[in-house]
Amino acid sequence: MSTPLPEYAIDRLRDRLDRLPLRERKKLRTRRAIQDHALRLFSERGYDETTVEQIAAAAEISPSTFFRYFPTKEDVVVTDEYDPIMAEMFREQPAELSPIEALRATFGEILPQMYQDELETITARMRLTATVPALRARTFESLREGTHAVLKEIIAERVGRSTDDPDVKTFTWAVLGVLQAAMYEWLDGAPIEELPALVDRNLEFLSRGCPL
Repeated sequence: MSTPLPEYAIDRLRDRLDRLPLRERKKLRTRRAIQDHALRLFSERGYDETTVEQIAAAAEISPSTFFRYFPTKEDVVVTDEYDPIMAEMFREQPAELSPIEALRATFGEILPQMYQDELETITARMRLTATVPALRARTFESLREGTHAVLKEIIAERVGRSTDDPDVKTFTWAVLGVLQAAMYEWLDGAPIEELPALVDRNLEFLSRGCPL
């Protein structure tokens, strides 16, 4: 079990969200409300048995509004707002840190806060991803289109290279690989509260060149 964070540490993540422009905060609240209703309905009825129309009705919005926030039904499960926060935290790490060291510091801060603040939501999303084939496929697409692109940009900035640099691309995929390995270890039975430690262990292993 991970050690609970002090309240001031949890508040740091909330503060980052609170600093968003008012319009973005309103969009975030609406997106979270839709996701909450969707996860509740998936739990009650099953993922395949729940329609976008039912989610929209529960959230008191139109189906067209749903699709303004989530391009597909799968996205209501796999989408979150943490990539830009992660990027901000990464950019704030001391310049002398290597990309791996900066990533370990970033994930060491953001993951415990996420799991302590939104453990129930994250657990529901991960369990759905583990059991619904369409969600597993969409999760990979989301990683490639979202998280990979963000990681590639901030890593390239830190090392002073282009995002098209083959080494930057390869390094970024390696990072995503060890992150996914931590997730699959959880799927095999590790408590979800241990994910921050699993991620850090895997990043440290990557930093040593993955010796076997």
